[in-house]
Amino acid sequence: MALLEVKGLSVIYRTLLGVVKALDDVSFSLDRGESIAVVGESGSGKSTLALAISRLLPPNARYVKGDVIFDGLNLIKLDQGRLRAIRGTGIFMVFQEPANSLNPVYKIKDQLMEAVRVRMLRSEGSFDEGRALKEVVDALRIVRIPDPEVIIERYPHQLSGGQIQRVMIAMGLLMRPKLYIADEPTSALDVTVQAQILKLLKDLKSEYGLSIIFITHDLAVASVIGDRIMVMYAGQIVEEGKMENVVTKPYHPYTQGLLNSIPRISKYEGKLPMVGGSVPSLINPPSGCRFHPRCPYATDTCIKVPPQLKVVDDRRVRCHLYA
Repeated sequence: MALLEVKGLSVIYRTLLGVVKALDDVSFSLDRGESIAVVGESGSGKSTLALAISRLLPPNARYVKGDVIFDGLNLIKLDQGRLRAIRGTGIFMVFQEPANSLNPVYKIKDQLMEAVRVRMLRSEGSFDEGRALKEVVDALRIVRIPDPEVIIERYPHQLSGGQIQRVMIAMGLLMRPKLYIADEPTSALDVTVQAQILKLLKDLKSEYGLSIIFITHDLAVASVIGDRIMVMYAGQIVEEGKMENVVTKPYHPYTQGLLNSIPRISKYEGKLPMVGGSVPSLINPPSGCRFHPRCPYATDTCIKVPPQLKVVDDRRVRCHLYA
């Protein structure tokens, strides 16, 4: 049984300019101990998907249809009380700007201890401060923060971006979630720290059996962290399959364009190709295939008929080329 099943999920935002169709009939599943990388440009619906799964959508968003089944429970139908019991210990989310997730007026120790307190009270009904402090220090060691006894006495503004990100990963470990959702957690970090965080997440997934949804606009990053890859465009899944198969032989023209734009260090290739145009407005998305205005293979059928997400060989693809 899958840990997470998203079935026909559609989400809209009500804005002053009109209704934004942010997610359109998104369906996928995630097994226990598996990681999936969600890839796409800004505006493709990646972050909305993460927020929708976690039931953290802003007030102007609305679920149009669909279900989010997590560990046997439909999160869409749960009240806020039951949702609070799942967040943290069931689903833990790390945002793109981790510093915004920490309270600037409390020390790192206080915030990590609170995470342990919540977990202990939920699972054991009591809080052991001495054991909690040991867990906090041990968790910081696991995420490879040197001198954790010193770090826990500092405030968030006294830490670097990489250290704050590791603190958030440590908080996730302390909560012991089943599902870890990371929304572009390395995009604001330099390349060296980014590589360290990605390796750390892979090690923790292997050692603790975490299920991970990793959201990124960078296919190179996705290939490091994901067992599977899900490429999104204009609120829809356009290609999904095993990471190795998709990156070595992409089927959808959008996936092909993303991969072709990645520089190779093996040789000088001159000017890199790019996917022309931009992500369309989701207030008035294009007719037919939403990618057709940017697709080099577009036909009259692509302009008129919306393609369905179909199983093609070892993956799912939304493209008339494989009809």
